[in-house]
Amino acid sequence: MIVRLAEEGDFSGFLALAAGVEEWFGPMVGEAGFHDAVRGCIRRARALVAESGGGVAGGLLFGGEAPVFRVHWLVVAEDVRGQGVGQALMGEAERRFVRGRGAGCVEVVTFGADHPGAVVGGARVFYERLGFRPAGPAPDGPEGGTREVFRRVVGE
Repeated sequence: MIVRLAEEGDFSGFLALAAGVEEWFGPMVGEAGFHDAVRGCIRRARALVAESGGGVAGGLLFGGEAPVFRVHWLVVAEDVRGQGVGQALMGEAERRFVRGRGAGCVEVVTFGADHPGAVVGGARVFYERLGFRPAGPAPDGPEGGTREVFRRVVGE
């Protein structure tokens, strides 16, 4: 597996990942706002892809500056979940975007405990294993499911 900065040619890979999780995140593939977000992160060198077997196995959109960094979107293809793809993406994001930029925290809005994506997709357990802790409620997702902010303290 290779984790690298995303390029414009990876856009279709992001759409393929999005298609696999729209039931949890709400509509993305046909949404101009999602397209703009992906392309904007690619242009700003704030998007990562994990390649495995010749295809995009995962993608991450990142933002923020010290003291608050944000994972805007992280998705791993269903057929490779549990194989370290998400962990590799998060590790590369921290190396590229967080280390050496001062103390602060990384935040991510993930599924609430009652959301099917929290269990089936394993999102909450994934972030907890990386040292994130629940930090408060977030607005419900576009599909109507609950969301929660998870936070991990980082520093030099």
